[in-house]
Amino acid sequence: MRGNIIPYLEMCQNEDTNLQKGLNFRLKRGYSVILMSRRRDASYHDELVEDGTVLIYEGHDVPKTKDIDDPKLVDQPEYRQSGSLTENGKFHKAAQDFKAGVREPELVRVYEKIIPGVWSDNGFFYLVDSWVQSDGTRKVFKFKLRAIEGDTFPEDDVDNVMERSRVIPTSVKLEVWKRDGGKCVICGATDELHFDHIVPYSKGGTSLKAENIQLLCARHNLQKGAKIQ
Repeated sequence: MRGNIIPYLEMCQNEDTNLQKGLNFRLKRGYSVILMSRRRDASYHDELVEDGTVLIYEGHDVPKTKDIDDPKLVDQPEYRQSGSLTENGKFHKAAQDFKAGVREPELVRVYEKIIPGVWSDNGFFYLVDSWVQSDGTRKVFKFKLRAIEGDTFPEDDVDNVMERSRVIPTSVKLEVWKRDGGKCVICGATDELHFDHIVPYSKGGTSLKAENIQLLCARHNLQKGAKIQ
């Protein structure tokens, strides 16, 4: 569910694979997975724009080797030496094929690193565009993903690709996590936590201010949901 706080190992169990890369094209469950971070020490420049409805995700670097001491000085690769596509290349091809009208948008689940060991499920997105640009030193890939409505796996939602859902900004998540002490504000539980809107977005609540976001455990989140009319 979007907003769930999830340990790394549980995240891997959910996707039935060992998530060691940021870009993971078409995994066992039939969709792709992206790991993002907007922390100050993040290796890549990812950003949420358009009021939290769009993720601009940066492609990934070549691995560091004895011949490549600083990957940040090397163009991000589209192909491997064998000629096969890298993960950058796979995502780029999927985005360009969608723009050309030859395939449906790639469905992507996005997890965000909040602090070491703590991740947030940002829900499902559609990959709708990609391009290559200069960062001032080398060429990097950029991928545009649009958040879609719903907290569960969307089955027949392709026609609603322009439907927008909003992701809570990283700065707000960090502020709420620190303010609430990493525990449910009602019972103090530290597991199965969720970033909860005090006033739901559907009722005019905002995702952009910490004052409207709190940490709830799964039990109290469900209890609250049952009371919303």
